[in-house]
Amino acid sequence: MAGFGNLLKNRSFVSLTVAGAGSFAAPTASLVVLLYSISTAFTGAPHPVQQGALALAFLGLSSTVPTLVTAVFSGTIADRVDRVHLMRWANAAALLATGAVLALLYLRPGTPVDLFGRPEYYFPEWILLLYPLWAVQTTSVTLFRPAFNASLPILVDRASLGRANGLVYATALALSIGGSLLAGLLTDLYTPELALVVPIALFLLTQFFLLGITTALSPPPTSDRAPFLAEAREGYRFLWDRRPLLGLTFAALVINFFSAVAFVELGLYVVVWLAVHQAILVGAMMAGGSLGAAVGTLLINRFRFERQAGHFLVVLVVCQGVAVGVLGLVHTIWLALPDMFLFGLFPGMFTTVFLATIQATVPNKILGRVLAADEVGSFAMIPVGQYVGGSITAVAGIPAAYLIAGGGTVGVGAFMGLYGGIRQLGFQPNEDSPDASAGLTPSGVTTPDHGLAE
Repeated sequence: MAGFGNLLKNRSFVSLTVAGAGSFAAPTASLVVLLYSISTAFTGAPHPVQQGALALAFLGLSSTVPTLVTAVFSGTIADRVDRVHLMRWANAAALLATGAVLALLYLRPGTPVDLFGRPEYYFPEWILLLYPLWAVQTTSVTLFRPAFNASLPILVDRASLGRANGLVYATALALSIGGSLLAGLLTDLYTPELALVVPIALFLLTQFFLLGITTALSPPPTSDRAPFLAEAREGYRFLWDRRPLLGLTFAALVINFFSAVAFVELGLYVVVWLAVHQAILVGAMMAGGSLGAAVGTLLINRFRFERQAGHFLVVLVVCQGVAVGVLGLVHTIWLALPDMFLFGLFPGMFTTVFLATIQATVPNKILGRVLAADEVGSFAMIPVGQYVGGSITAVAGIPAAYLIAGGGTVGVGAFMGLYGGIRQLGFQPNEDSPDASAGLTPSGVTTPDHGLAE
């Protein structure tokens, strides 16, 4: 099995890795600035916790709804057009949106806008104007992601997919750690506007390395291409025909719901519950999760998970739920920080196992659509989770959101363990790629026996 050293000798893989890492890390650095700016915008207001909770919940809703709509078709676009060009245009849109956020924070129009017809519940005008710009940034990254993940199996062999995904996401998370800490530090020492230079620099880094990719990263065009909507449906039909993958998608949907319940209020958790008022420590909390995820993406490859991928996924979900619940029990930054590391560790492992399994068993011709279909299922409940999280926080307090989210995630892991189809997911790392070993129907969908244990 090829090691990490062999992967790093592949110049196209290295360029794609750095480009993807910059794109995935930039929104995290932006979020540090936005969470801090919104969480501190209501100091002295009549209801600071309730207003802050609503403002953060709406920030999540503003991005998740358009992100979900984009995810429906992002995979189809990735399978139809030149993936490198698609990534370049999506990244350019995110870069422009981040620049517009910087200008908005610099101007900060502060006219109060009443909510629910009650003057004591208001948002400054700049927060409302922020929402669509944040939506553009996150939807652009959503458009970028299926094209990126579907490109990876073209550059590396089946046996190296776990290590390749580990390197990609460890690099992205390392940039997230540095970007989060630097954004927090610049916010503390200078201004949030200056801190936004960090995500802008990361998007520029992505654009630079994308311009250096010359390898073809798209499947060969076919003369019998189906209409756009028909191709879009193929990704969903593929999941429907593979019930273990469909079950995993539904499980991810509920897991993401509970994660949204907890982490939509992360800024308030740090500022109010932990009583920490330094932006760099808000960044440190996010960096702790990113560090754990970076370690997890690399560490999981030491366990040779490929043949027992389903069992690993079940255990990792349960561990994630426990880590989330613990955050609701601790009341000091010095216990919350290491627990955030653990929270990141288990999803980092989960991501590597999941992506390697999908990339190893789905033909590249339809891979973008399958990945996007999974994202639609995974993200569909996030808006509801963000609203529920804000409501729980406003009614029952901040710790309740984390305890409910943690317990719910553990429950999802238990149900996954009861479903034999998910437990049996896995692949043989030394087999041929599915493009070579699995038959393709005229529509481009693989036959049922394509390498997934069912």
